[in-house]
Amino acid sequence: MPAKLTVRDVYKIFGNAPQQALELLARGDSKEAIFEATGQTIGVQDANFSVEEGQIFVVMGLSGSGKSTLIRMLNGLIRPSSGAILIDGEDVATCSVEQLRRIRRNKIAMVFQHFALFPHRTILDNAAYGLKIKGVDAAERRRRALAALEQVGLAAWADSYPADLSGGMQQRVGLARGLATDPQILLMDEPFGALDPLIRKGMQEELLALQKTLKKTIVFITHDLNEALMLGDRIAIMKDGRFVQVGTAQDIVSNPADDYVAAFVADIDRGRVFTAENVAHRPAVVPLDDSTAGDAVKTMEDQNLNAVYVMDGNQIAGVVTYQQAAAADRESGPSDVPIQDVLITDYPTTDPETQLADLYGQASTGLPIAVTDAKNRLVGVVEPENVFAQISSDIQTASTEAAAPPAADAAPETAAADRPASEKLPAL
Repeated sequence: MPAKLTVRDVYKIFGNAPQQALELLARGDSKEAIFEATGQTIGVQDANFSVEEGQIFVVMGLSGSGKSTLIRMLNGLIRPSSGAILIDGEDVATCSVEQLRRIRRNKIAMVFQHFALFPHRTILDNAAYGLKIKGVDAAERRRRALAALEQVGLAAWADSYPADLSGGMQQRVGLARGLATDPQILLMDEPFGALDPLIRKGMQEELLALQKTLKKTIVFITHDLNEALMLGDRIAIMKDGRFVQVGTAQDIVSNPADDYVAAFVADIDRGRVFTAENVAHRPAVVPLDDSTAGDAVKTMEDQNLNAVYVMDGNQIAGVVTYQQAAAADRESGPSDVPIQDVLITDYPTTDPETQLADLYGQASTGLPIAVTDAKNRLVGVVEPENVFAQISSDIQTASTEAAAPPAADAAPETAAADRPASEKLPAL
């Protein structure tokens, strides 16, 4: 799929001699050294990324890192010193004023941190303002603005004024104003930064809920790493005007690119970053029909498992543990015990997107957690030890402990992290 937005080799130098600063950057001089030598300020340097349609791309950085400069270049409020910014192949960096106006009207909307609402206009008129600028007639403006307010839960407040609304509600009006124009790309510059923590968390959840339906292409700016990890399909971390790492939340938390990123992620709750999909592996199964406890024991020993799921066609019949199957097999002779006799039908299940923090209770049962799809089919298994190992950043320890072969009468003990890559669960 071609990218909706592509940024190539973009630089922004503030000052009257940008070329001189670019030459010094190419030589390897630092941002601070260039400012001291030339008075030129490096706003953004060598930005390269792409955003696919329907993705949320989050740019995270501290104040002065260049993130707000970057997002203002994306809609032409600031022209880059060099590089290309392509929206559906059109270069915002070099296009004419008329082309830029057309792109802004038809493809881009921006949501700001401080709401930017008109205090003397009703909520409806605020939400319809972008449509008015585009020349949409009054009746159509009202219809589309009301629809946008409905999306953010504020249709009942259409005739109220900003002063009548809380900060979170005002920010939802700002979001509705952006949505009313039906933009293809939504640029959000720290939109929740001025909100109280609880209201902010609610707005983040609302945005994710809306995105499931709207599937907009979003570039979201924030200084809050937790917010970035919660919202971003992909995340870029900026420092001194450049990207130091781009990747998924899991990439960044698992493999920080340098000490700067590592310091950011050190105190992150990994249970809110990683999901069942991230630690699941391909399920080993035995069929319900004609299988015995001995068959289950052999499967578990061959694959070094504590338990195995039993399938009735394409549906889960239950799970069998090594201890129960081995004990039954020893007591009744070789492979004589029907698998139904040792079947546990009360087993833990989850979907691929469940966060590991929400799997604590199920993992504590000791049974592998069945990962199921929308049709309740088994698509993976999460081992309890891998839930705790991932959250504690101790995957290697879990793998090492699991690698020892079991004693003859002991259950196999293997974490999913210790499996060959070919057995790891792909994207579910």
